[in-house]
Amino acid sequence: MSTRHLLNLASDHLRSLPILILYLTDGCNSRCITCDIWRAPRLNMRRDLVESLIAAVKPLGIRWVVLSGGEAMQHPAWAQIAAQFRAEGARVILLTNGLFLRRDAADVIASIDEVVVSLDGGTAATYAHIRGVGAYDLVLEGIRAVRAGGVSVTTRTTVQRANYREMPQIVAAAKAAGANHISFLTVDVQNAVAFGDRTLHQAVDPSALTSDDIPAFEDVLAALQRDHADDFSSGLIAESPAKLRRMIAYFRALLGDSEAPPVRCNAPHTSVVVQVDGTLRPCYFLPTMGKIDLINGEGATHRSPLQTALNTDEALALRKAYRCGERPECARCVCPLYKGARALMQL
Repeated sequence: MSTRHLLNLASDHLRSLPILILYLTDGCNSRCITCDIWRAPRLNMRRDLVESLIAAVKPLGIRWVVLSGGEAMQHPAWAQIAAQFRAEGARVILLTNGLFLRRDAADVIASIDEVVVSLDGGTAATYAHIRGVGAYDLVLEGIRAVRAGGVSVTTRTTVQRANYREMPQIVAAAKAAGANHISFLTVDVQNAVAFGDRTLHQAVDPSALTSDDIPAFEDVLAALQRDHADDFSSGLIAESPAKLRRMIAYFRALLGDSEAPPVRCNAPHTSVVVQVDGTLRPCYFLPTMGKIDLINGEGATHRSPLQTALNTDEALALRKAYRCGERPECARCVCPLYKGARALMQL
């Protein structure tokens, strides 16, 4: 046990970093209707930046490294990077659209501890509509391939108007492919800086459920709870029935019919997102808070460039703002992350 991570909760100054999330590349070979990152010119994270982050694992006590993007597997050295982080003692999680899982299964098995793969449909047609590519069967084959090598797989579904009726089919498909966990989260339709700099003009995005969809969604969740009781109790379905029902309140809040469900999150005190150019975010949904300086990041205190960037005045101010409830993005966050004192002490 360590108290280093626990000390993060005592102030806005980070003394350690349990979770490091990297945008290895801005490139993506999906064309999702809820994400604009694929529209940007492709840029891969430079190796000198990657090496500086690898060097920070032990000094900052980094326990989890999440390879994200864009599509992380489009970085030409993703497997080598993953292996280097693991060699430093970090657990490496790959967030992927799954299009390369079958092709690169051997590299995944050799260098990754856990895969989180997007599965946004229970049918090939719905998947292609949301993801912009016809790769439903390919993704399921990729899941089977890496599971055969013993890698843990979580499927992640972004629940939206086009796929909420297929949640039972998604569970069935993920189970058949051998997934260890099946996770659902609501689509984000209001944050203009997450997953590409989006310009959102509509009060309610077409991806969000309408008032006519809400009763049908309630029926879907009730049937899921009834027909998959064993999958909830075993943890195969990662969220509890109660947590899934919070999605109803979220969509109703978007429609102005109710208050948004309360959000519990301390991600900015336990994690950081490093974008492809070294710019930092406290999480996926909050704005940037400075940039890693590879030239001047190391000084007389022998702090790594990441250690220095974590605690600039800008970073401290942003952590204070979210902690004091001054960031409106947090009120309707679709993916909060909370690590309590007990969880941090066990890291």
